[in-house]
Amino acid sequence: MPRAIWSGVISFGLVSVPVRMFPATESKELKFHFLDRRDMSPIGYDKVNKETGESVPAEEIIRGFEVSKGRFVELEDEDIDRLDVELTHAIDICDFVSIEEIDPLYFRKGYYLLPQEGAEKPYRLLVKALEDTSRVAIAKVVIRNKQHLAAVRPVNDTLVLETMYYADEVRQPEEAPKPQVRAQEVEMAKTLIENLAAKWDPEKYHDRYRNELLALLEKKAKGKPLPEPSAEAGGEVVDLMEALRQSVAATKKRSRSRGSASKKTASRKKTSARKKTAARKAS
Repeated sequence: MPRAIWSGVISFGLVSVPVRMFPATESKELKFHFLDRRDMSPIGYDKVNKETGESVPAEEIIRGFEVSKGRFVELEDEDIDRLDVELTHAIDICDFVSIEEIDPLYFRKGYYLLPQEGAEKPYRLLVKALEDTSRVAIAKVVIRNKQHLAAVRPVNDTLVLETMYYADEVRQPEEAPKPQVRAQEVEMAKTLIENLAAKWDPEKYHDRYRNELLALLEKKAKGKPLPEPSAEAGGEVVDLMEALRQSVAATKKRSRSRGSASKKTASRKKTSARKKTAARKAS
């Protein structure tokens, strides 16, 4: 298992679960280097030959693959053309599966697929067939010199292709300790989860970290005083059951107030509708 890249806590209600974060996947795509055509030496980001230290003009920079330690071979555009055309210009569907069977861990990056001119009808046919069967297409596609596993699925009448990791790119986690938990604790945790349950609405989530970082940078640019570093959050929960009890009680209050607000809103809408109806009849 690789080294942890982050440590902190999972927090919900008053419950904190300290965790460490490890990469769950690894890319096995071929990595190419920029080389000096004249002696096949690698070039750094500053476009300097790493062997001679001399600046390399743009026309002498080529793309190459390290076949063995310190030994490179150039990859030219003509080499790509020598590959099977179907391999490089086709989304080759292998199977149709239920999306519920795919662990989200396998998904990598999303792309929209739109029909070319004249292909609108077969495009729509595939969208409709996937929608009606509740299936996604598992395919292979070459993007930027790497063959990806991919899932093609309909989203709002549009096909979306999501590249995926291959099985050997998904790391297996270390066995986590499994201490005994009491049934009462499990039921309390389930109650807390249900109290915090909500419908999925992507618009309600915002990148608070990015916004705060931008605000801090703007203050720094203007020479304004910066806030003191915040204390590190976290720490092990001493009394888990008490934290669960307090969290459940707090979320019940929030749930009741949310329900009350919804009722008031509904009542206001009904009153407004009645007034509009009465006004129309009067006129």
